[in-house]
Amino acid sequence: MTMATITDFDHKRLTSAPRIRSLRLGDLTITYVPDGLVRLKPRGWLPAATAADWAAYRDHLDDDGLLVAGIGALLVERGDRALLIDTGFGPESYPDDPANPLLGRLYGGELLENLRRLGREPHRIEAVALTHLHTDHLGWAWSPAPGTGTPPFAHATHFLAAPEWERRDLAAEGGATEERLAAFAPRVRTAEDGEEIFPGVRASFAAGHTVGHTAYVITGGGRRLVAFGDALHAPVQVTHPEWSCGIDHDPSESAGHRRRLVEELSRPDTIGYGGHFADVVFGHAERRPDGRFTWVPVA
Repeated sequence: MTMATITDFDHKRLTSAPRIRSLRLGDLTITYVPDGLVRLKPRGWLPAATAADWAAYRDHLDDDGLLVAGIGALLVERGDRALLIDTGFGPESYPDDPANPLLGRLYGGELLENLRRLGREPHRIEAVALTHLHTDHLGWAWSPAPGTGTPPFAHATHFLAAPEWERRDLAAEGGATEERLAAFAPRVRTAEDGEEIFPGVRASFAAGHTVGHTAYVITGGGRRLVAFGDALHAPVQVTHPEWSCGIDHDPSESAGHRRRLVEELSRPDTIGYGGHFADVVFGHAERRPDGRFTWVPVA
């Protein structure tokens, strides 16, 4: 793994669909596996940011003035064993609705084929760890694999923070209905804060975006990676952690967590994984002269 610098970072990656990207932490291989894409409407998604702010951060927006956000999963492999963090959006697609102030076009469906490209058939995933109960993280937990009537990870334990599962009724408004959750409910095992759920992987409660939103801290080879879920949706929030998402359950709580998280991501031997960070999913926070931080990708 090499560290990119701010000066040689290709800013086109900020507005590109994410590719499969891997890194090593000791005996663990960590791989981002794409499933699809969504384009976020910046004024609705980050309502505290002004038009002047977006003029200053125009390089974070695509030609249509939208934030490009990947949707996928994080594959953690240790020899023959494998854990998947989140499951993408699944085989669904929605066009842009001009009346929707938050989302543009949204689609998924590529995860299973991308896992096979990596030599990892879905039946060889022993466990799934969910950051929270939003549809873009749950799609393949309830969607049948093509040609079958069964979700591809139906055999696997599904880890989820106890507070998130206890208040799963809150997820219905966003599309995670009781009927959909029932598809994997028998396989849910609630995790506690700090619990090791897979060798080198621990749950870390990070409420705010949802009531039981959870990060997963992966440690190996003297380094650690923080898979922070939807605590941050875009690299610009590393610079402005006070900008909460328009659908955060508790915007104040999420902002406080983001501030602490960004500081944590600036520590030595710490890498962050932002599943919605366009094509810069792995990176770290670098302090600027003004005291704020910038997201610097690792290649």
